[in-house]
Amino acid sequence: MGNTERTRQIHDLDVTVWVGKHGIDAVTDELHDQLGDRQLVKVKFLRAARGGTDTETLADELASAVNADVVQVRGHTAVFER
Repeated sequence: MGNTERTRQIHDLDVTVWVGKHGIDAVTDELHDQLGDRQLVKVKFLRAARGGTDTETLADELASAVNADVVQVRGHTAVFER
């Protein structure tokens, strides 16, 4: 997949997982399942989840929890792949 095509694919993705006040533990099973069904999954980190940390840190922790890679972080949204 070319870089331009991948960028377009990421841009066109809808957010399908939201991390809120219950943190990343509350969504690990859902993200794991979604990564089993598709190549890329977009996750939104809501303000309640971020607390005193940043999106990059949370994305890295979530990726580690589901054995995935962070493809991109923009604003409060991250894209994961396995």
